[in-house]
Formats: sequence, structure tokens, C-alpha cells
Amino acid sequence: MLIKRLQLGLIHTAVAMTLVPINSTLNRVMIHELGLAKTLVTLLAISPYLLSPIQVAIGSFSDRHPILGYRRTPYILLGLILCVVGVTVSPQVAVLISENFTLGILAGLLAFGAWGMGYNFSAVSYLSLASELSGEKGRGRTVAVMFTMMILGLIATGLTLSRLVPTYTPEILTRAFHLVAASALTLGLLGLLRLEPRSGAESAQGLRAEAYTVKQMTAAITSNPVARVFFVYLLLLLAALLGQDVLLEPFGAQAFGMTIEQTSRFVSIMGTFTLLAFALAGWLEGRVPKRFLAQTGNLVALLGFLTILASGLIHSTGVFYAGLVLLGFGTGLSTVANLSLMFDLTVPEQVGLYVGAWGFSNGLSRLVGLFLAGVVADVGTQVTGSALSGYLIVFGIEALMLLIAAVLFYRIDVNAFHRRASEPAFEEKLALASD
Repeated sequence: MLIKRLQLGLIHTAVAMTLVPINSTLNRVMIHELGLAKTLVTLLAISPYLLSPIQVAIGSFSDRHPILGYRRTPYILLGLILCVVGVTVSPQVAVLISENFTLGILAGLLAFGAWGMGYNFSAVSYLSLASELSGEKGRGRTVAVMFTMMILGLIATGLTLSRLVPTYTPEILTRAFHLVAASALTLGLLGLLRLEPRSGAESAQGLRAEAYTVKQMTAAITSNPVARVFFVYLLLLLAALLGQDVLLEPFGAQAFGMTIEQTSRFVSIMGTFTLLAFALAGWLEGRVPKRFLAQTGNLVALLGFLTILASGLIHSTGVFYAGLVLLGFGTGLSTVANLSLMFDLTVPEQVGLYVGAWGFSNGLSRLVGLFLAGVVADVGTQVTGSALSGYLIVFGIEALMLLIAAVLFYRIDVNAFHRRASEPAFEEKLALASD
């Protein structure tokens, strides 16, 4: 099973690698070097996540429609190819937008849409396959291996981009993106090699993802007070943590005059400390309450945002790098602990329903965080007349969102959630009364 876990980790890493150049280096080039509006860049960045609801349909369709005896592999392969295509053509799209806006936007929607469809096809398929191959007892180890390999892959990709793109020219950027795309495709194909049993006999024994409707997920959230609080908590927390993705690199260029080589290292720096936080959280598991770890991670990430905000005010690169370290470490602690808490806030008979609801909150938070980051940064720039002020306003708002999330955290009671979830619905009470 170790070999299969490593193969699943390669697939997870390959898909994640294709996001790094698009969501970091390309954003910086489009905003700083090409002078495109932050709102426009973030609208392109969120377009893939608008397609995320299709994951439910893809998962259900692949359950019922195996191809050549494989229920997951063809969909993972299709998704991987679309991700690779998206990252391959994106540098040309960025240049095209700056030269021919209308044609460039249409090409951008196609390129980012291809990546988005690829992500949705591959993610739901390889996560389903991971669940089926691991079994209930082995899922925790499989997830740990996959996420550790992914972080290592992100670190390596960030370092590679920083070396390949010391300064911007269309040719240098294109060559670097093509290398990342080729590497991701190679790792993904190695991961797929003889991974899934043909005929699906073995995987059929795993748990299949149930296709719940949006109405059912909404009812599960709104009918339980703790679930409502947790949904909002996740939305605020993740919107803040993920919303900075598109702005950190252009902020480094704007505030400190950093080169592309320097800003491309941000992903590696944060990833390194996120990985250290993963290791620490794993070592502390069972020794320290997960609630304490989750809130510690939230507050460290909040301190990271405040430190980055202060670095812009006092123009200190040293303080800025300290903020990156705090943000990466806090994100790691928060991710591990809140993921564990998320699985506590499920009902055994309806795991898919609640995990789907928390996954929906995750997708919505990406949309909110990225969109607000771009719009607020542009509006702040227009109002203050300073591009730097626009970034600082966004970081201040994200710090406030984390603070509100930290306050809401005290209202999340797992026992209260299960007491309410185990109560019969109103219709069931009427039926019982009539009996």
C-alpha cells in the first residue's frame, strides 16, 4: 500500500504544481510587469473555482461509467492533461491580454477554464480513488503522505521558478512554464501507472461518494446552529488565508522592489514552514487538544498578516519575511487541526453530506477571498492614490477576518453539534407523534 500512497501523492503533487506558476508568478507578471488591473487578474484566478460544483456530477458519473474497465484513471488523466494545457498556454495569454484586450480575455477564460476543468476532473477522481484503495483505517496515512508530498512539490516548484525566471521576458516565462508543465505531466503519469485495478473490483469495495444535492447540504448547515457557525468560521478563515495568494508577489515587487526571482521564493518559504507545522502538529497529536492547535494556528496566521501589514508601513523586508514565516507556520497548524475538527463535525451515516458542505465552504471561500483581494486592492489604490495602500488595506481586512474567525471558534462545540444532529427532524417528530 505504501507504493500506492506514493503514487497518489505524485498525482496530488502534479496537479498542485500546475497551480503554482499560474497563481503566483503569472499573477505578479500580469499585475506588476504588464500593468493589468488586480480585479481583472483575480477574476481570471477565480474562474476555475466557479466550476467546482461540477465535482459532484463528475464523481457520480465516474462511478457509473467506467472506461476500459477503469472508474477513476481516465478521468484523472483527462484532468491532468487539461491542467498541463492550461499552464502551458497561460504565459502567451498574459501577453495577449496586454496587446489585444478582448481576444486576450477570451483566450484567458479558455486557458484558466481548461485548468479549472482539469482540477475538478482530477481532484474528485484521485481523492475518490485514494479513499477506495486505502480503506477506512488507512485514509489518514494516505492523506498525510499526499499532503506532505504536495507541500514538498510546491517548495521545489517555487525554487525552480525563482531560478528559471530571474527577470521577466515572454520567452523566459514561457520556457519556465513549459518545464513545470512537463514535470507535472511526467509525475502524474508515473503516479497513474498500474495504480487502479482494472475491472474496478477492488475499488468497488471502497466507499463511493454519495451525490447529495445543494438543497440537502444547505439544510444540513442551516438546521444545526453549530454547523452554521462552523460554515461561517471556515468561510472567513479560508477566505483570509487563501485570498493573499494573488497579492503577495506583486506586493513584494511594489513595496520592496523585489525581482521575480525573489518573489517566486515566497511559495517555497511559506511551504517550508507549513511543512514544519504539519510535522509539529503530527507530533503533538494526542498530547495537545486539537482545538488548542487550531486556535494557535489561527492566531499565528493573524500575527503573520499584521506583520506583513507592518512591513509595508515601515518598508522593512526583514519584517516582511518574518510575516511570511508566521503566515506559513500558522496556516500549517490551522490546516491540520481544522481538518481533523471538520471530520469530527460529521454524522457517521452522512459523512459525505457534511464533508460536501465543508468542501462547499472551502470553494466559496476561495471565490470570496480572491475576488475581494483584487477588487479591494484596486478600489483602495483609486481612493488613496497609492498602489501600496491598496495592498495594505487588503491585508488589514484579511487580518480582521481571521480575528472574527478566532472569536467564532469559541462557539464551535462538537458535542452540541452531535446532540443536535442526532435529533429527529420536524417531519420525523410529527410521524412519531402520529404513531
